[in-house]
Amino acid sequence: MPKWKEGDAVRIVRRPVTEEDRKTNRYYEHLAERTGSVTNVYDGDQIAVVLDPASLSDVMLSVKDTATVRMREKFLGNVSDEQRKLLSKEEVEFSANYVALVRAEDLEAA
Repeated sequence: MPKWKEGDAVRIVRRPVTEEDRKTNRYYEHLAERTGSVTNVYDGDQIAVVLDPASLSDVMLSVKDTATVRMREKFLGNVSDEQRKLLSKEEVEFSANYVALVRAEDLEAA
């Protein structure tokens, strides 16, 4: 099993979902074959992966877009007018990342 590090390009493998996966929420079939890059490694076995938007399904993109809109609204709702004037366009129009936490054994090099 490769030792993953931050920045590695990865793909989530396709495999059958086991009963243990269901009990522990450790593998989701809808994430199979999605690509992304490692952002963090926890205890060597748990890997946080930012998924590439191009690899997401239409439903996943819709969820991501809806979440981004809600986060922007909440953020701007908690910022005063004075603070808002200091924000750049990029800071106001940020995009959320779609991050999955997966086991190291469910990844392969992309």
